[in-house]
Amino acid sequence: MVEVERKFLVKNEAYKAEARSKKRIVQGFLNTHPERTVRVRIKGDKGFLTIKGKGNDSGTTRFEWEKEIVVTEAQALLKLCEEGSIEKFRYEVKVENHVFEIDEFSGNNKGLIVAEVELSSENEKFEKPDWLGQEVTGEIKYYNSQLSQHPFMNW
Repeated sequence: MVEVERKFLVKNEAYKAEARSKKRIVQGFLNTHPERTVRVRIKGDKGFLTIKGKGNDSGTTRFEWEKEIVVTEAQALLKLCEEGSIEKFRYEVKVENHVFEIDEFSGNNKGLIVAEVELSSENEKFEKPDWLGQEVTGEIKYYNSQLSQHPFMNW
């Protein structure tokens, strides 16, 4: 239940040609406290409830618990969420032994494209594709919980 991931900005849309899937995601937050967030998400035709803990000093590692829930339950929970929601399309791109999840935001975060890669340890090496840009791991303003409260369009 510990997630190790690194986050990057994306320089261009070349990842789309390499994508093996694309799904629409809508999510809201029942709690956006910096030490714990509680997220409700609809990804494609599935619902999820996720709890994330505070990250370590580098921002690469934090507690994450996720449970799939019935999509109608997720729709009902979204109505209880704090103001501000996240809408995006997620592309999955396999690069050697890793899968990058690239989020192309819409709505109030339109124009922001962020890639994440999950790792088995903080020091794990991975291939960086050409479209990968500046690393933003640990920069709180790029967390979805913060983007819901302080959208990219207001930066």
